[in-house]
Amino acid sequence: VGNSLLLLATIVLFIKVNGSESGVLAVQVGGWDAPYAITLVADLLGAIMVLITGVMGLGVAIFALADIDEDRQRFGFFPLYNFLLMGIGGAFLTGDLFNLYVCFEVMLIASFVLLALGGQLAQIEGALKYFVLNLISSILFLAGVGILYGKIGTLNMADLAVKLAEHPESFFINIAAMFFLAAFGVKAAIFPFFFWLPASYHTPPVAISAIFAAMLTKVGVYSLIRSFTLFLNQDEAFIQMLLLVIAALTMIIGVLGAAAQFEIRRILSFHIISQIGYMIMGLAINTTLALAGTVFFIVHNILAKGNLFLVGGAVQKVKGSGELYHIGGMYRSYPFLAFLFFISAFALAGVPPLSGFWSKLILIQASIEVEFWGIMAVSLAVGLMTLFSMTKIWAECFWKPQPEKGTPPHLVTDQDKPVPWLMMVPIITIALLICLFGIFAQPLFDIAHRAGEQLVDPTAYIETVLKKGDYP
Repeated sequence: VGNSLLLLATIVLFIKVNGSESGVLAVQVGGWDAPYAITLVADLLGAIMVLITGVMGLGVAIFALADIDEDRQRFGFFPLYNFLLMGIGGAFLTGDLFNLYVCFEVMLIASFVLLALGGQLAQIEGALKYFVLNLISSILFLAGVGILYGKIGTLNMADLAVKLAEHPESFFINIAAMFFLAAFGVKAAIFPFFFWLPASYHTPPVAISAIFAAMLTKVGVYSLIRSFTLFLNQDEAFIQMLLLVIAALTMIIGVLGAAAQFEIRRILSFHIISQIGYMIMGLAINTTLALAGTVFFIVHNILAKGNLFLVGGAVQKVKGSGELYHIGGMYRSYPFLAFLFFISAFALAGVPPLSGFWSKLILIQASIEVEFWGIMAVSLAVGLMTLFSMTKIWAECFWKPQPEKGTPPHLVTDQDKPVPWLMMVPIITIALLICLFGIFAQPLFDIAHRAGEQLVDPTAYIETVLKKGDYP
């Protein structure tokens, strides 16, 4: 019920933002004027992100009813889950850097406990790696916040945009930008800060992995987009080249790591990294079309990646394992589940007419417009290798017969065990959304293009925040 209400609230917010004259709504908490108030602000990008958070939050919550055991529920899974969603939504809607830091900490606390919930050795090991690296990220972020506040005297992002535009290029501002790049880069799992993700995301129950895969790295990407389009854009040429290199290496390392794995969630974890590279590619190009492609890609990726983890969870539920060496025959026993995997996997690889094709096409068109041939070639090659990894899961898990020799004792070989309907409902729903966004891509692209225009020209964002704000 709580997650249904969250989805309803995000739908209402998106409709109001999309229908407003400026495309931006802001609230100054407590009646103070910006930049002194705690500012909550939703432009189209923020509204889209909280809407997709509501969609995935409800879907994974339904899945969790069949996936999370009673012990974990008794020890607070659902309250922790909702605290995590609160931190994610707060990060997308906050208008000042300090409260972005607060939301990061809410997410970190909730996600660390969710990772460790159950107390298994692999979980504790993965949770410690996750916690330490993200704690370092928080320290770097706080250092950047301190430098900016000491130099400029404000942490309101709209106010920073105004004052930094009037401020001469400063060594300290560039240092702060690098702190933010490193801090948000750890959250987003970009190169070279990605190694914590594949070491931790395969260890908890699948419902936890799915919401992490869908949303947590996207908070880092969102923070990079918000900061480097709104106020940290002084040294554009250097930042652009740095982001292009990071995007290319993130794509390559992620897809090569996926090709070397033989466990479903490990493969998908490395693909999270490679797909983040496409989002950073759009930010690096930094044109309206490129940023529109990034917004489109984020929505597509959240749905496709989250659904692939849910399908992997359904496989693990009926087979007892996600190791490709030990499982097989899923297509014969569960043809409908195989079809749902096919949709999400081919969307992730960018096969037309699914949503991934259009998002990658937009980014490639944007790179051609500015003649960034290198990053375009990398993105095409990584797309082909993504298809290879998805076909590997298809061939090993769904197509080949169930192995008879070397089967672990815990493995389920009963081919008649049904997939719980609470698992199937969100998988089917998200697969339908992926198909709809592919077949009817133009309306989503129009909204994404408007979001890209707001990012390139943040005048409406700044003016709405620095006034008293429009109360929805």
